[in-house]
Formats: sequence, structure tokens, C-alpha cells
Amino acid sequence: MKFIGIIPARYASTRFPGKPLADMAGKPMIQRVYEQVQKELDTVYVATDDSRIFDAVVAFGGQAVMTGENHKSGTDRCYEAYTKVGQGFDVVINIQGDEPFIHPEQIATIKKCFNDASTQLATLVKPFTEADGFDALFNPNSPKVVLNKNSEAMYFSRSIIPYKRGAEHTEWLKSHTYYKHIGLYAYRAEVLKEITALPQSSLEITESLEQLRWLENGYRIKAGITTHETIGIDTPEDMEKAIAFLMK
Repeated sequence: MKFIGIIPARYASTRFPGKPLADMAGKPMIQRVYEQVQKELDTVYVATDDSRIFDAVVAFGGQAVMTGENHKSGTDRCYEAYTKVGQGFDVVINIQGDEPFIHPEQIATIKKCFNDASTQLATLVKPFTEADGFDALFNPNSPKVVLNKNSEAMYFSRSIIPYKRGAEHTEWLKSHTYYKHIGLYAYRAEVLKEITALPQSSLEITESLEQLRWLENGYRIKAGITTHETIGIDTPEDMEKAIAFLMK
């Protein structure tokens, strides 16, 4: 089975313009992401709508492809990139361009989901721990997911799911395993084509989570479990913390 990694990267960002090119201890952030991904995947492309990002990727020896400016999601951008460079690949892995500490083992975990021939789509989840505390569990910017016995996603929500009845919320993490969604996706090539043609769904619009569109339309999402935490960078302040983490 052949895998291709695609890293969507936009220059425009309300909170952090030019984020992919932000200096991160001597390298642009997009290079940090690319190098981590390359440890597990032989073929990696950055999909961008900006020539500055394209040129920066080529300058450090990476592969890049120009895509349209009006994509609503990274999944849509991935599909356009795949149609341009992805001939002969079975699975497309969508890696977020603002997570420079993505662990190669996480990519290996999502690849293993496709050892099951019935897997259409895959993502990662991480168990919340007691040390995370209830505030982390409650955070709406950290989507939660419930799984069935086949390790497939039943639902994603910004709310806490499931609700633990008859127990104080401070005790919830002690008595049930809650899963945090990690935003790494993989799609069989033919499924990627299908899901990008779907109109937005009501649940997707309500929760602002595109994966709900896939569930609403009957697709199954396999979940690999990781213990590695990812660190997303949304603001210049996040970058300062990430550089301090890197220096350690």
C-alpha cells in the first residue's frame, strides 16, 4: 500500500499571518513539520496557495504544489493537491502545517489503520488523563470523540461526550476514558474524492467540525490511539512557547 503525505499551508491567518514561514530556531515552521513527516513517509508535499510558501519549501529541498485560494478546508486543499501529484497512491494523509512536533509514530499509527481493508478514513485520538484535569476536558477548542468496539468514531463534539450521570464532574476522568481528537486524517484516495464532493451537513455547521459531514453521510472513521501530545501553533505567543519547548 502506497501512502502520500500532504501538508496544507495557507499564508493568510487572522491571528498569525505568514505562520508557515515564521522562524522557528533557524528554520521556517513548515520545514519543521515537513522534516518530522519525512521520517515516516517517503513522499511528502506541501499544498499551498502562496508562492512565498512554495518557494520556501523548494529552497529547503522539499516538494510543494500550488493549489487554489478558495478552499474551505484542508481536506479540500489536499484533494486538489492529490489530483496534481498523487497518481499511484492508495492513501492520502493530511498533516496540519502548524504542528511542528508531530511524532513519526503518530503517522505510523494512522497508517496501520489501513491494514484493515474495510477502513475508509482514519484519524487519531488521545486519552485524557487525570493529570489533564476537568478544564482540559471541558475546553471546546479540544474536540472529544466516542468510539465503538471496532475503534471507529461514533461522534465528535466540542462538548464533553459522554455525559457521566450520577457523578461529580471532578470525578469523571477517574471513572471513564475520554478521548481527545487529534486532527490528523487519512483517506483512501477514492473516498477523498467522494467526501470533498459532499455539501456541508447540519452537524458539521453546528459544531464546526468537518468530520461530522462524513459521519452524517455514512462513512466510517477508524481511530488509532496515540499517547503523544501535539502542540498546535495558532498565535505568535504559541510560537514563543514552542521555541522554548524546542530549545529544551
